[in-house]
Amino acid sequence: MAYLGLYSLQHRGQESAGIVSTDGENMFEHKDLGLVNDVFQNEEIFSRLIGDSAIGHNRYSTTGSTFRVNSQPFLINFHGGHIAAAHNGNLVNAQILREKMEKDGSIFRTTTDSEVILHLIARSRRKTIPEMISDALTKVKGAFSMVFLTPRLLVGVKDPNSFRPLVFGRKDDAYFLASETCAFDLLGVEFIRCVQPGELLILSRDNEPESFFPWGKCKNACGSACIFEFIYFSRPDSTVFGAPVDKIRRKMGMKLAQEMPADADIVISVPDSSNTAALGYSWESNIPFELGLIRNHYIGRTFIQPRQKIREFGAKLKYNPVRGILKNKRVVVVDDSIVRGTTSRQLVQLIREAGASQVHLRIASPPIVNPCYYGIDTPDSDQLIAANMSVQQIADFIGADSLGYLSLQGLLSIDDLPDIGYCTACFGSEYPLPIHHEKKKDKMNNK
Repeated sequence: MAYLGLYSLQHRGQESAGIVSTDGENMFEHKDLGLVNDVFQNEEIFSRLIGDSAIGHNRYSTTGSTFRVNSQPFLINFHGGHIAAAHNGNLVNAQILREKMEKDGSIFRTTTDSEVILHLIARSRRKTIPEMISDALTKVKGAFSMVFLTPRLLVGVKDPNSFRPLVFGRKDDAYFLASETCAFDLLGVEFIRCVQPGELLILSRDNEPESFFPWGKCKNACGSACIFEFIYFSRPDSTVFGAPVDKIRRKMGMKLAQEMPADADIVISVPDSSNTAALGYSWESNIPFELGLIRNHYIGRTFIQPRQKIREFGAKLKYNPVRGILKNKRVVVVDDSIVRGTTSRQLVQLIREAGASQVHLRIASPPIVNPCYYGIDTPDSDQLIAANMSVQQIADFIGADSLGYLSLQGLLSIDDLPDIGYCTACFGSEYPLPIHHEKKKDKMNNK
């Protein structure tokens, strides 16, 4: 079940995968670099993952090099016994904490921020595992939706800002936690609710689920949920932060058509992440939707590839234009975002070479002008095209006849968007948490 859940969540990370299981006494692990299907190749691997409880992780690195040692879940043995952890998000004070612990004699095996949390748990003098986890996490700052596994407990926790999603479900007498509900759908798990901001949820072999709020219970819209989960990161068939992603993306496309209309013959998407936004644009504008680009599904998500050269090469392999649809047409191309602009430039060129008479690019999000430090691997500002060029300059660089973005006000005014509070720092708003960091290093080369 953990394996199938990871399969459903492959879009969230493509660098490594892993599972830790337990039979109530001992714990077992298997992890490696690669996609889920590559890491778990045969039944012999599953025969070593003994037990009836497990956690899994797909890695999408924002800190730490792409080495096997950085693959999760992490499994350690300390004075409190065995504990495994899987982390989605990014800490903003990890380097400060790490340097202090290293001066005190701590030895780190990985280059990830997640390992800092395990060291804090091992240092805790609290009596129970949930208390140790709570004690450790009140010392860190940043984004963390996490699961912890011991022989007797499964613990889920979300940071008080609620940056990254975490959902809670049940099937028969078993409980489940996952980043998105699409993992539940494959397994036939009933979605119960989203884990709340600042909630620590304890699932025990012996007791009913227990819930605690180490930072105090959130009231009203006190979170900073990542709005990019709705724009790009989550699957459209998932529910995250209490809302169906597909519905929100359609409304984004409709709002984009209202704010940035175009005189055109057809609307096409940049598959797959902008499909539903393009449908919304088509419905609102009454311009027919067509499948003008075909995606090679054997190429991964180019946005979350760790190297820029891989992103550029992947973009060339990933899409092919349908010439019979595009020839002599004025085309509206709907995409979810522009980061560096290189992929968009290649796409516009492909569409023109296929015979389109005009190419109007419409983006179902505001311009990205700031890097993210909470779990989305956007580059520094000097590599963000919208931080360095005007909209017209970007259009000229990309080669589009026109370029239009969804406004931040328009995005936040979508009526189906839950009123929980959102992080929009990447679009120029203030960062919800102070950023304690050095200039970001190349995660492929840092040691």
